[in-house]
Amino acid sequence: MASANQAGARLPETFNGAESLVATLVASGIEVCFANPGTSEMHFVSALDRIPGMRPVLCLFEGVVTGAADGYARMAGKPACTLLHLGPGFANGMANLHNARKAQSPVVNVIGDHATYHERYNAPLTSNVTGFAESISHWVRRPRSPRTVAADAARAVRAACEAPGRIASLILPADTAWLAAERPAPRLEPCVPAPVSDAAVEAAARALADGGRTAILLRGAALHGPGLEAAGRIAAKTGAVLFCDTFTPRRRAGAGAPVVEKLAYRGQAVLQRLAEFDRLLLVGGEPPVSFFAYPDQEGWLTPPDCAILTLAHAHEDGNAALAMLAEAVGATASGAGPGAVARIVAPFDPPALPAPSANGPLTAEAVMRVVAALLPEEAIVADEGITSTLPHAGLLGTAAPHDYLALTGGSIGGILPLSTGAAIGAPGRKVVALEGDGSAMYTLQALWTQAREKLAVVTVIYANRSYAVLNQELRLVQAASKGELALSLLDLHNPSLDWVHLAEGMGVPAVRAETAPAFADAFAEALRGSGPRLIEAVI
Repeated sequence: MASANQAGARLPETFNGAESLVATLVASGIEVCFANPGTSEMHFVSALDRIPGMRPVLCLFEGVVTGAADGYARMAGKPACTLLHLGPGFANGMANLHNARKAQSPVVNVIGDHATYHERYNAPLTSNVTGFAESISHWVRRPRSPRTVAADAARAVRAACEAPGRIASLILPADTAWLAAERPAPRLEPCVPAPVSDAAVEAAARALADGGRTAILLRGAALHGPGLEAAGRIAAKTGAVLFCDTFTPRRRAGAGAPVVEKLAYRGQAVLQRLAEFDRLLLVGGEPPVSFFAYPDQEGWLTPPDCAILTLAHAHEDGNAALAMLAEAVGATASGAGPGAVARIVAPFDPPALPAPSANGPLTAEAVMRVVAALLPEEAIVADEGITSTLPHAGLLGTAAPHDYLALTGGSIGGILPLSTGAAIGAPGRKVVALEGDGSAMYTLQALWTQAREKLAVVTVIYANRSYAVLNQELRLVQAASKGELALSLLDLHNPSLDWVHLAEGMGVPAVRAETAPAFADAFAEALRGSGPRLIEAVI
């Protein structure tokens, strides 16, 4: 008798390894597969037509595959799977898997490989797939028999969902995909975040009551879950100040959200800010460090006289920990009766749009002012503008309520794929991607996927014709040069990129804006439209 999956659809009477894999992934809650397949993955591809419940999304480069899986996981709160072609395909996707790992996003990779008996021939695509996968994954398996593929798939999903979110890679030899298997494996219940100890809550409560100034550094689910509201009440009650990392995976922001200050990108500024505090309380994160080492500059960014205390580690339940701490310090929920404590929240006070007569050159600040003024409620902002956006990101603080996603691992080229996956993970919400022209060239193929899937993504390309951040780095590492050869490696002229034509070639309607009023009109029109849009903001 035919079996049924969790949605009630009928499954085949018999299975090969690929079919048992897809059926197990679906039963385990995987609904989307971002894919760039090759010959070794054809049985997985074929299985998608016989096993209901999986949405395949074609991406034209593996870095888009893995970046989209990261964005999906951040917004959906669960993993997608990727489908990658042998070692070289996986290697192409590793940069954005690095970002996903730093974001603590759950991702399940399915990596095709040569048939087990073909390995001995050292064919052209033979490589150390396991070594590649182990370098960036938390969990790796390579089944040798089709009978174990389904069980390994269930374990992969559970491994990916282990708090705070992990990279799991299942390497699938081609013969284990086409040979007969027994059946799909049942879903394995994922490990839930560990509870924090009473001692950790008590120590934090004592520190907050002891006087002195406390900085609370939040990361992970506490920045967009119920713990954020509790953190706001704690701040209002105790005078503590809430912070997040410069490049945090996901943060609830805008009007009505508790005020959370983003740490500066440059280390010296972080040291100066934290010098104002007596202690740093960590919730789901680690003490801040500088992005790079610089001559004669400190890389550890907590001042020596600022004590460090941990309320919740990354694998622990930061949301519950903050709720317990709020109760311990008497920061009761707003509206809960006498003595209720309000949150310190951002008002809705977006900046004014530029005057129609403001026809001077467009600036990065003007772009952010327009975005903040027109941002729709419940939008998702994905930001990799770096030098163009970091100085002005505070303008979003009083915009309409939204979720803010950042480039977590520093491997540029993540935001176009990230916004693609976020749009699929949160359907019905407008996504605004803020991206530099140099970074966008790493993964511009994401635009094609946005067009094919008709995703509601508005991409703003900051066209400064330069790797501007590297000009800053050249000075900071004391390697400054005015020579033509050095500067040529940081410059994007000769020829200049034409993002209108690049986008249109990918099927995405695009316009160019060179003044603030023109950008405001273009952004408003893009928000009104359906499907993807791109604006080249020449700054």
